[in-house]
Amino acid sequence: MLKNSFIAVFSQKEKEENRGSVEFQVLSFTNKIRRLTSHLELHKKDYLSQRGLRKILGKRQRLLAYLSKKNRVRYKELIGQLNIREIKTR
Repeated sequence: MLKNSFIAVFSQKEKEENRGSVEFQVLSFTNKIRRLTSHLELHKKDYLSQRGLRKILGKRQRLLAYLSKKNRVRYKELIGQLNIREIKTR
């Protein structure tokens, strides 16, 4: 239900055909991260879920780095929309 509401909000801006866009992928990864985080608060020793969370975090980080290089304005809007921190630059 939460995913569908985010999809509905995001789809108003862009067409539903564009579900492969970087913004939509980051949105879906963020939803998965939030679900896994709440799961891990209850099940602290679920190491496989911890590993999955780290993999998803890495994928989202790479996508955000790509988006910040290609289009800084869209990156800033997405960061503000999802309430996530900016990526660290080296």
